[in-house]
Order: sequence, then structure tokens, then C-alpha cells
Amino acid sequence: MNFESSSIKRCIIMELKKLQKIGGVCAILEALIYILAFIIYGGILVYPNTNASIVEELNFLSDNHLILSILNLVSYVLFGILLAVLVLAIHQRLKTYSAIFSKLASTFGIIWVGLVIASGMIANIGLNSVIGIGIKEPENAMLLWSSISIISEGLGGGNEIVGGIWLLLLSIIAFKEQLFSKSLIFLGILVGIVGILTIYPLEIFTEIFGISQIIWFLWIGIFMIRKPSEVISN
Repeated sequence: MNFESSSIKRCIIMELKKLQKIGGVCAILEALIYILAFIIYGGILVYPNTNASIVEELNFLSDNHLILSILNLVSYVLFGILLAVLVLAIHQRLKTYSAIFSKLASTFGIIWVGLVIASGMIANIGLNSVIGIGIKEPENAMLLWSSISIISEGLGGGNEIVGGIWLLLLSIIAFKEQLFSKSLIFLGILVGIVGILTIYPLEIFTEIFGISQIIWFLWIGIFMIRKPSEVISN
């Protein structure tokens, strides 16, 4: 019986270590998705300027329909799926040290997952509708696109409050228990605070959050892959 219990425990520990490594890979992939989005949105796609006509804006959406759809799927839907795995892995890592606060942090993490995925799905469905309506009613189509953009940005693109709270809470737990390096903890706290500050409509906060989170995702990903054995299972 003891041998059987010991064998089961070893299997559980191995699975927990595997989850940490998978979570680490997901974190690194999320950083790469961020970088890809920055490159395409900032350097490849040339958006019409503020003086562009309705027809020019509609033509831009129509001409770039495929790349915009793929980008929404990758930047939001795939990102959200990877984030769900990371939230679970970090919760598993922290729950032994602070069960209640770890649950609270992971709750905000899962809410963020839902918001991000919903944002991408709304943007893609809205884009298809706008292009379809735009054939006959370009003005109505662009009014609809404006509404869709506001909803999508409100859910997961224009503010990062929920993600900021998740990062801040897990970094505070890590600080209290000294679970990560001090530099990684302080970076997480900084990114979390900046994410919460995106409630104020200044683009600089969103940009700082995005850039600093790339670093955090890469750092936490490497940390989890290199040190999966630090997970303690009761």
C-alpha cells in the first residue's frame, strides 16, 4: 500500500512539474504574440489617417480582411487560451503558500482570459458584418465598425485593469513568500500597477503595460521552465 501511495505521489509531482513547463512555454509564446502584434500593427499595416473618407476606411478593412482576422485570432483568442494555461500553472505554484489569495488572483486571471477571447471573437465577427454591410451601406457599416471597436477595446484591448490586478496579486504573494527573484517580483508589481492605471485614457499606460509585459512573460516563462521542481504539492 505504501509503495502504491508513493508511486501515485511521484506521478502527481511529475504532472505538476510538466504543468509548470507547459505554463512556461505558454508565457513565452504570449510574449512572442505581443511582439508579432506590435510589428504588424505598428510597421506593416498602414491605417488610413484621420482625414480619410469612409470609402477609404472601408477599403482598408476589406483589403486587409484576412490578415486582420488572423491577427485577431492569434492576438486575442490564441493569446487567451495560452493565458488560461499560464493562470492555472501559476495558481498551482502559489496555492500551497497562500490558498485564498492565490484563488483570488487566479479568479482575476480567468476573467481576463474570458475578456481577451471575447474581444477577439467580437472583433472578427464584427469585421465580417461590416464588410458585408459596406457593399450597400458604407456609412452605416463604418458606424457599426466604430461601435464594435469601442466594445472590443473596452473588453480587452483598450484597458488592462483585470490583467493588472491578476499580475499585482500574484506578485504580492510571490513577494511575501519569496517565490520568485526580487527583480521578477518588482517587475510584476510594476506591470500590475501600470495595467490598473490604464483605467485612465492615456495611451502611454497601455504602451508601457504591453512592452513591460513582454519582458515579464519571457522572464516568468524561462523561470517556470528552469525551476518546475519548486512546486509543492500537499
